[in-house]
Amino acid sequence: MPLMRDRIIGHDLERLAFRFTMLNDGEVVQCQISDAAMDELAGMQGTESSARQAQFLSLRETIERLASDLYDEAPRVRGHVVRIFTRHLQR
Repeated sequence: MPLMRDRIIGHDLERLAFRFTMLNDGEVVQCQISDAAMDELAGMQGTESSARQAQFLSLRETIERLASDLYDEAPRVRGHVVRIFTRHLQR
C-alpha cells in the first residue's frame, strides 16, 4: 500500500537533507531526501538552503513516490526513517 502525503518539515542544514513525513495507515513515517538527490532530480547543482522548500514542492510527487517505494522495500521496523539518496534515483 503506498504511503500517503503528510507534512513538510523543512530543510535540515546539518544533515543537508529535506525532511517530510508521510502516513502508513495513520502511522507517521519520517522521510528525508538528500540535497544531492533533490538537485539531481531537478537537473541542477548547489541549490541554496532558502530555495529547498520550493524545489521540494516542484518535485513533491516524484519524491513521495520514491519514498513510498523505498518504504515498501524496507523491513518494517518501528521508527524507520526513509532516506532517499542519489543511488536510489538510478533505478
